Amino acid sequence: MWISATCLLNFNIPVATPFIFMLRPRSGWQQWVGREQYLLAPSVPTVEFTDPFGNLCQRLVAPAGQFSVQTSFEVETAEFSDAAPGAPFVEVQQLPEDTLPFLLPSRYCESDRFSRLAQSIVAGCLPGYDQCSAIVDYVRGTTTYMPGAGQQIVSACEVNMMPQAVCRDMAHLGIACCRALSIPARMVVGYLENLQPMDLHAWFEAYVGGRWYTFDPTQDNLRGGRIAVAYGRDAADVAIYTQFGDPVDLLQMDVSVARLSGAQL
Repeated sequence: MWISATCLLNFNIPVATPFIFMLRPRSGWQQWVGREQYLLAPSVPTVEFTDPFGNLCQRLVAPAGQFSVQTSFEVETAEFSDAAPGAPFVEVQQLPEDTLPFLLPSRYCESDRFSRLAQSIVAGCLPGYDQCSAIVDYVRGTTTYMPGAGQQIVSACEVNMMPQAVCRDMAHLGIACCRALSIPARMVVGYLENLQPMDLHAWFEAYVGGRWYTFDPTQDNLRGGRIAVAYGRDAADVAIYTQFGDPVDLLQMDVSVARLSGAQL
């Protein structure tokens, strides 16, 4: 299926301010970027680089005054996310090297503090995919998804004591529990078709059965229609923008996602 996504960010900049944006999806085996547009107003020189996780990052200095970033994409992606009950656990010594950073504790995913809880959650499950599914059920069963409930980023330990959380924080808890079982897990930020209310979305992927699989504690079923924009160890690695220096005001953020028919491509 093909879907289009747009994101508009409108800032009030008090003084010239350095930014790093992470707004461009990249093509890969799970998605293909057919068209894209990236507009800055006013236009300023921009340098793009790839971070250690393969994310496309745009570096610029925004001038004082009103400044906006508008992106739009048309991406071919799966209508349904793959599920693989029974996919086996991969022994650490057999893991690809690029998955190893996603085994370690990180700022918001304190996996070293979840060993006992994770073991109790997955008791009786086959090692691998089924353990990840049990973890998702635990997160969904103990924490209510509440969009807009938290502007401050919280860690997995904090989320585990909260009755409600946003998608980002629920992903942190799922990631920490997976890593506690030596299953590589990474955060993903991007777009999800039919998300209500519409916004950028966060979920996680776990490496089992020789590949990455999608898990989303906020959704009752494993829906597709996703565009991944950024991957990282946790929210600290996948911010859609990072500004340096004096605070700036984000005046507006509008996100839209729509399915395209073949005739529109």
